[in-house]
Amino acid sequence: MSMPQVFFAYFAVTMVTLSVLVVTRRNPVHSVLWMLILFVHIAGLYLFLNAEFLAAVQIIIYAGAILVLFLFVIMLLNLRKEETEKRFQKQWPFSVVAGIVFAIFLVLIVKNIAVLAPLGPYTAETMKSEGHMMTVGTVLYTEFLLPFEIASLVLLVAIIGAVVLAKKRIE
Repeated sequence: MSMPQVFFAYFAVTMVTLSVLVVTRRNPVHSVLWMLILFVHIAGLYLFLNAEFLAAVQIIIYAGAILVLFLFVIMLLNLRKEETEKRFQKQWPFSVVAGIVFAIFLVLIVKNIAVLAPLGPYTAETMKSEGHMMTVGTVLYTEFLLPFEIASLVLLVAIIGAVVLAKKRIE
């Protein structure tokens, strides 16, 4: 195995293991801490793939803002009851069967994929000359302007809905 394959294998195995730890921990604060380590490893994978901008966004947005939001929600909820109850009591047989069926479908689907996406106009040399942020910004605001605006409208509606739901009713 070459050195890049070793690094990729490390990131792949570590991220799968961390994902399982996030889902199976009984204490939600421990799950969030495992998620923090997962997000750092995802940023490391982005660095390995020469996507420095995505790595920085991963750390700033996800490891910073999103995890703080998760911690606030966990602290606001009373989760003592969930910590004492047994988890995964009767779901194991169904989960194993569903996982096996999902794995079979995934293998069948991936085996039939033979079409590669056409290469875009942005080569490695173009990315190095323009820079990652300039290239992402150019593509985002030219080719993907409509989906970007639709996403911003969906987020605006979500913010307005959250404000309306959080506002106390004056009687």
